[in-house]
Amino acid sequence: MKKLVIALAAGVAASLLAAVVVRAADKAQESVTVVGEVLDMACYLDHGAQGENHASCAKMCIESGLPVGIKDKEGKVYLVIGEHKPLNKELAPLAAKTITIRGKLVVRDGISMIENAEIVGSGTTAKPAADIKYTCSMCGGVFDKPGKCPKCGMTLVEKK
Repeated sequence: MKKLVIALAAGVAASLLAAVVVRAADKAQESVTVVGEVLDMACYLDHGAQGENHASCAKMCIESGLPVGIKDKEGKVYLVIGEHKPLNKELAPLAAKTITIRGKLVVRDGISMIENAEIVGSGTTAKPAADIKYTCSMCGGVFDKPGKCPKCGMTLVEKK
């Protein structure tokens, strides 16, 4: 009887662990919209280079194929790629500029990446963050930032 109870407890624990792992994987691959500065990741990681003073170097580094990222206003940095291809050609002219991108958030071993990223707007005409509004499909509220609706908890969507 004792072995049966232990086996049942182990089975329940394994099922709960599997559910937690599946939920964590789902959460790690959610769609996000990020507003931030386009970074040349090599110079940023090596010596903290960013901002307008570094724009021409960042553009050259991104054009040469070095990794590109985006840093939001809270200081969170994301590696950015397109749909299994680099976005360097599209992002190089935007080096050191604040843009908005949308894509799938993936986090592994402390590294955050936005894949299947798309620039909101096109080329150098990316929408300024102030022009982007988010709406709740449940209660109709309109907000300045992406995330969850503070009224009902639904995920906000970009207002077209």
